[in-house]
Amino acid sequence: MRTFKDVQTGELPDTLSLLLEGGDARIRIVSGCNEYGCRPNPDPALISFASCTASTISESGFAAADALRQRIVKEPSGFTCDREFSRIRQELASLCDLQDPGGLKILFAASGTDIHLIASRLIAPEHIIMVEAAETGRGVPLALSGHHFGTGSARGRCLAREDALAEDTIFSVSEVSIRNADGSSRDAREIDDDVSRLVSSRIKTGGRVLLVLVDISKTGIIAPSPSCAMELKERYPRSVEVLVDACQFRLSSSTLKAYLDKGFMIALTGSKFLTGPAFSGALLIPETVRNLKTPDGLPLSSSRFERPEKIWPEGTGTGINFGLLLRWEAALAEFRAFRGIPEKAAAEFLHSFARAIRCRLTSDPHLEALTVPVIKRLGLTEGKSWDAIQTIFPFRLRKDGRRLEPQETLHIHDLLQKDLSNLSNHPAASLRCSLGQPVRCGETGNALRLCASARLVVEGVENPGTVIRRALSVLDKIDLLLNLP
Repeated sequence: MRTFKDVQTGELPDTLSLLLEGGDARIRIVSGCNEYGCRPNPDPALISFASCTASTISESGFAAADALRQRIVKEPSGFTCDREFSRIRQELASLCDLQDPGGLKILFAASGTDIHLIASRLIAPEHIIMVEAAETGRGVPLALSGHHFGTGSARGRCLAREDALAEDTIFSVSEVSIRNADGSSRDAREIDDDVSRLVSSRIKTGGRVLLVLVDISKTGIIAPSPSCAMELKERYPRSVEVLVDACQFRLSSSTLKAYLDKGFMIALTGSKFLTGPAFSGALLIPETVRNLKTPDGLPLSSSRFERPEKIWPEGTGTGINFGLLLRWEAALAEFRAFRGIPEKAAAEFLHSFARAIRCRLTSDPHLEALTVPVIKRLGLTEGKSWDAIQTIFPFRLRKDGRRLEPQETLHIHDLLQKDLSNLSNHPAASLRCSLGQPVRCGETGNALRLCASARLVVEGVENPGTVIRRALSVLDKIDLLLNLP
């Protein structure tokens, strides 16, 4: 982990190198890409609809990160990490329309998984209830329970996966399925009933419960329902805390504020819908969440500069995560552009985009759309904002009348990113495309995901036909790949 001395002595690496620091093993570049298939520098020729997984940094995002680094290097005596993270914190709150947050704390960490770990350590519940890890992240249950979820930390420490952070504070984690064995979405009332029963039974055994509400999951689902979470919080005000897993950041400002008004914590990242570079997490803690614990082991995930004041002792973790700082700077550049367009225009484009993609998925014999429930947040918001429109479109692949196996789907996903003009003269063969990585859906294979993002919405408001045609061209290439001998 770097220190202020690196700034003073002029030893701060270039922007590209810094953007690859301060994450865990998933950020490492192997064969030109990180674990999510993203290059470390802008790649304007790539046709990307992969924001539910991660996105390659844009030219404007890279320019914003580079400008921050240049400012730090040129004025080293004026640089303080506290001030820079405070500035990032204030701008994030402002872009979320939280200009008067009233005691809101915003804490940063390298990834959404780190944020889940930190949230559970701050609350220290005896029990945690969440939806299935396939819809959130494979490391999330480990992180929530108080274990290392990988083999390296954001602060450069080598770790043993699944080792406990502290043996005396291990939390039980229960998962609830939100898709049936055939991959179809479960009835929302059944999910809510399962969650309610689990919460009630855990409270009877004593201790606090942390309920994790995902909004939106990897395949576009909200679960449990906000009304279920609100009812449980009201029924057990001293025993239940709620963490909204909004790491996809497919939420409008009005929805964010509504969750905070209910006293729910919110986990966000700048690397999904916003399309900032991977590894930029944030935790929003409303003033009503009190009695926060002093966590053990968190210097592995976060330094004092990334935390709001008085969250835990200043002496723990004093290195500077310049990578996290620059990645959030890039994400905020995308956020500013998105907030610069009228919300009505964003909604109109997303409606057009959704209609076009749904039509193609239902008419193409090679593509089998997964069911995605209509987005509703009953009791929380009226559902009139852009975030009530589907932006993640999961689908399975079919060939010769059968559904592809997981490894076959992964192979297609990887081939999409390659120029295959040497194999075919079809117009789509030369395209390099990116979709969300395959995810498990029930017991019947994996699904690819085509997604809208803030970056695409900004472009689509001006040129909707261009963006939609580009999305359909990705599906054209899939058809081509499935027809190759």
